[in-house]
Amino acid sequence: MSSDPWGRVDETGTVYVRTADGEQVVGSWQAGSPEEALAYFERKYEGLVVEIGLLEKRVKTTDLSAKDAQTAIDHIREQVDAHHVVGDLDALRTRLDKLVETVEKRREERKQQRAKQSDEARHAKEDLVTEAEQLAQSDQWRAAGERLRALVDTWKGLPRLDRKSDDELWHRFSHARSAFSKRRKAHFASLDAQREEARKTKERLVGEAEALSGSTDWGPTAARYRELMTEWKAAGRAQREHEDDLWNRFRGAQDIFFAARSSVFAERDAEQAENLKLKEELAEEAEKILPVTDLKAARAAFRSVNERWEAIGHVPRDARPKVEGRMHAVERAIQEAEEAEWRRTNPEARARAAGLTGQLQAAVDKLRGQIDQARAQGNNAKADKLERELEGRQALLDQALKGLQEFGG
Repeated sequence: MSSDPWGRVDETGTVYVRTADGEQVVGSWQAGSPEEALAYFERKYEGLVVEIGLLEKRVKTTDLSAKDAQTAIDHIREQVDAHHVVGDLDALRTRLDKLVETVEKRREERKQQRAKQSDEARHAKEDLVTEAEQLAQSDQWRAAGERLRALVDTWKGLPRLDRKSDDELWHRFSHARSAFSKRRKAHFASLDAQREEARKTKERLVGEAEALSGSTDWGPTAARYRELMTEWKAAGRAQREHEDDLWNRFRGAQDIFFAARSSVFAERDAEQAENLKLKEELAEEAEKILPVTDLKAARAAFRSVNERWEAIGHVPRDARPKVEGRMHAVERAIQEAEEAEWRRTNPEARARAAGLTGQLQAAVDKLRGQIDQARAQGNNAKADKLERELEGRQALLDQALKGLQEFGG
């Protein structure tokens, strides 16, 4: 008989393994010595040790599922329980029990991790739905559309929830996208209608602009072009493929008119500049008439200058007040000389002036007498009042005397 700490072979060749529950029959060995029998079954035991070690490593370092790990453990346990090996079977059972605990712990951790991931995915999808519903009301068509497309990609990258929750959230998400698409479609349909209306309006404006391009009625036509430009801006934009062509035609028609007007105005400006030069020479000639010493000669000389002045055309608008002012100054000086001459030679006017002066002088003398009388009586208040009245009469008298002097009186 041969034995070792974990097994033995009896006289009949039967091999036993020692366990906590006593000896168990491993098998029968007839092919060689008892030592060879023990060595054979010990090698089988080492094979189980290696198998358990590999499984422990897989459980620890890979993402082996709990189900597959448990199946592998059960398979090894069946071999251990069959006790067809020689070795410390209780130690193997202990290792398998610990491995089961490890697998269960991993199973619970993964369950909690999946629950956490599911909860995170739920919150993430709820956030996506909330944002999509807000974007559904946006009028920022391009930015909102791009953002909704990005949200779809984000959604696809998230884990699925339970069917009911996932379907409910997807329904809201999809509805928000559909609502936005519907609003955007309606907006652009309306925009297309507006642009078509703008195109028709601008076609009409272009037609009128082109019809006016040959006009020589400069003022009213230029004003009408300004009105057309205001109408053009108010019409809004036409479709992109029409807008530039319509604008080029509209602007081209205006350019033709304003180029022609500029050419004519350039000729007119040159003519008016020459007219200004001529009128400045006449104004200088008129100014030499002053001062007036011979009224008749002065009138004749100014009439000659003025006739030539009237024969000259327009001058530039900004230069007109100055040059015309010079002529008006000479004309006023001659008129004042005529009035002075008339006053000197009008006996009726002189008599009226003399009569008025006499009346005012008498009134002044009377007031002075009344003032002296009031002072003598000690009535200073009355005297002060009469003096204020005297000041007014004296001023009138001074003016009348000055007028009488102009008559040579």
